[in-house]
Amino acid sequence: MAVFVTRRIPAEGLRVLSQAGGCRVQQWDSEEPVPRAELLAGVAGKSGLLCLLSDRIDREVLEAAGPGLKVISTLSVGFDHLSLEEIKKRGIRVGYTPDVLTDATAELSVALLLAACRRLPEAVEQVKNGGWTTWKPLWMCGYGLSDSTVGIIGLGRIGQAVARRLKPFGVKKFLYTGSRPKPESAAEFEAEFVPLTRLAEESDFIVVTCALTPATEGMCNKEFFSRMKKTSVFINTSRGAVVNQEDLYDALAHGQIAAAGLDVTTPEPLPTDHPLLSLKNCVILPHIGSATYATRSTMAVLAANNLLAGLRGEPMPHELLL
Repeated sequence: MAVFVTRRIPAEGLRVLSQAGGCRVQQWDSEEPVPRAELLAGVAGKSGLLCLLSDRIDREVLEAAGPGLKVISTLSVGFDHLSLEEIKKRGIRVGYTPDVLTDATAELSVALLLAACRRLPEAVEQVKNGGWTTWKPLWMCGYGLSDSTVGIIGLGRIGQAVARRLKPFGVKKFLYTGSRPKPESAAEFEAEFVPLTRLAEESDFIVVTCALTPATEGMCNKEFFSRMKKTSVFINTSRGAVVNQEDLYDALAHGQIAAAGLDVTTPEPLPTDHPLLSLKNCVILPHIGSATYATRSTMAVLAANNLLAGLRGEPMPHELLL
């Protein structure tokens, strides 16, 4: 069994592959993404591919791999970088890493929300540049969670974990929207299923944790932001393409909404001259939702075990059913 690993991954995951009997590992041993030409060359003749969300696995890659490619294991919960129709046509199995990053991403979502609503990056900068002169009653004021309404777009594993962490802050009401009501999941938070328009109009804080699909792409746009309160805060830790970034910039720049926090953008990385980076009321992080040592290690081990199980014709710990 010959496999290609497209990046330097946590040692625990690589160890699982290296210690597997009969598994020959070729790896792009770098922190940076594998160049396209190296990806096409590396996958040629391989039975398995362990990739990251930054690797576009499309028809060209699958053709370069040849008919021997049996399994693709992505070290991510998202799979919009995979051409699933092409993969399905070839009968290739796909593994992914859900659940294990839920807590880390939920923690980061709450941290980003607090950073944006309480203006933490601005405050740190004021300390560093001498803007902190004396105590002022209205200086650096933001918005609190107590008695607020929180709207969650996508009440899946991560959405529920975010709500669970926000509830002790004294949130008065939870709203949620998605493809369908989830009464069993919502019961814990007494969350109400509402249309997207109502969620935008009534929420003080909006957290986007949905998957990227044709239905959600560009969903948070000019019309959406125009319905939000001027005092509301928008957080996205799902996928950058769910948001129309030009419309978000206009909403923030013209005071249509109070603040935003993004852990995901389009593209990634975001160019340093992007207009959103010029705004004080927009906190942008470099897609670090799952970035704890323990989570990344667990993801790597799961991705490796998915790959090996697929190559052996066994049930994967987490298989994406196509």
